[in-house]
Amino acid sequence: MSKSSTLLSLLFLLPMTLSISCTGKTTQPDGQKRSNAKAQEQTATKKKEKKNMEVKELTTQEFKEKVMNYDVHPKEWVFEGDKPVIIDFYATWCGPCKATAPIVADIAKTYAGKIDVYKVDVDQQQELAATFGIRSIPTIFFIPKQGDPQVQVGAMNRAQFDEAIKEILLPE
Repeated sequence: MSKSSTLLSLLFLLPMTLSISCTGKTTQPDGQKRSNAKAQEQTATKKKEKKNMEVKELTTQEFKEKVMNYDVHPKEWVFEGDKPVIIDFYATWCGPCKATAPIVADIAKTYAGKIDVYKVDVDQQQELAATFGIRSIPTIFFIPKQGDPQVQVGAMNRAQFDEAIKEILLPE
């Protein structure tokens, strides 16, 4: 077989191979073809679980719905959530905020299902930052299910986060 006919054969077989491999069908040991629906469903479930472990960005409106509606209750703290909350008020240009971000992300994974972890970009959510008097960043809110939030101004290490969670959010 000449070099050009080999190349021509490869060019013909390559699209055929790709079309067969991208159909979303698998052949089972019994020879029947089945859809990859179950595999896709498992992948979607894993993505959903991963999303639940991520730090979620909050807008002012979402804050009012998930944490506290200060328009309805301007003079008292009325918590809207069903789990304790950590909120990281940050800015994209802030060095200490960048150092805190991976710790906050790890906290979200470690305490997934027990604590909701949010972040608020003070440059994007200026109303929210002004409402709570955020002047220095990072500012971390620890919000228990019952009682008033506790505020920490400045970067925290992992041990400090764990201690605050133990004392404020998940006391035994």
